[in-house]
Amino acid sequence: MSRRKPLRRCEAALGLLLVATPCLAQQQPEALWYSVGREESTQSFLAHADKISIVSPQVFSLDSFGVIRGKVDPRVVAKAREKGVKLMPLVMNPGFDQPTIHRVLTNPDARKRALESLVALCRDNHFDGIQFDIENVHVTDKGALTSFMRDAAVGLHGVNCSVSAAVVPRTSDDPGPTSYHRWIFDNWRGVYDYKALADALDFISYMTYAQHTGGTPPGPVAGYTWMEDALKFALSTGVPPSKISLGIPSYSDWWYPSYDTKAGARMRGTDIAFAKAESLLTKNHAQLVWDDREKAGYAFWSNAGVNEFLWLEDARAFAAKFELVQKYGLRGYSVWVLGSEDPKVWTDVR
Repeated sequence: MSRRKPLRRCEAALGLLLVATPCLAQQQPEALWYSVGREESTQSFLAHADKISIVSPQVFSLDSFGVIRGKVDPRVVAKAREKGVKLMPLVMNPGFDQPTIHRVLTNPDARKRALESLVALCRDNHFDGIQFDIENVHVTDKGALTSFMRDAAVGLHGVNCSVSAAVVPRTSDDPGPTSYHRWIFDNWRGVYDYKALADALDFISYMTYAQHTGGTPPGPVAGYTWMEDALKFALSTGVPPSKISLGIPSYSDWWYPSYDTKAGARMRGTDIAFAKAESLLTKNHAQLVWDDREKAGYAFWSNAGVNEFLWLEDARAFAAKFELVQKYGLRGYSVWVLGSEDPKVWTDVR
């Protein structure tokens, strides 16, 4: 993918402390950052492209007939070419719609059109590669998804395009103890055959974030222990470390009470950028507490007698989780998403 040059010494890729110890086989981790069609995301890429190996704009969608639609911002294309950043756009099932992707995987005409469209998209736009961002696929389509991505890889490699996939992590093949666990396994986690995909593709971006979401009680966006357990499981299936790009979040999550006539009263969680998280802490005079087990900060405060919660992913949390890339000798890391990060991340990245 990117130019991965051997280092003359083992150097911490994050933080100010450099440890000069012999390291003959060490390679510079590949830094993949995702962007979305928001101006703050684009501006972050334009400002920091020299610290990025691969940029993956989430701009292309695959409809139920196998037709791909979308466009990369010309400013992103120009800056990527100027700085030598690999351009690897995401192709997703729009809105992560399950019936849409089921039809593509199981209808011969839609499948054929999708495979041909992927090759044309990468070849005609001179992209360096394509990454699949296909999510919310029922576990019964596991074989069909694997076969589709395998055939896509053959076609894309034939036109000198790399191909990868962003995949939802899991810590085992056990669906879990509750109806929530079974639902998320059957519809989000269980469909990916990590080993088969790693064998067929150039690498997988292992999305070790969204551990807790707006649909769960408050908790870390990506707890260190959960990330490591999920990573160990993927490795146990036979995926080599050189094929794994570890997902690291740059966004934070905020939970607060809400009410509407349709859903009623409930606790709602939402993804927020670092700047918004900072403003919430300041406004509410909240004290951030560092959780050394999960490698993230959290805070809660009272809003008119009802608690709100924040789990923060700042530069300290980013650095702590990057250590997993080094510890397991992974290919690199994949960050969701440009524009939501703590600015100090960029001064730490080497």
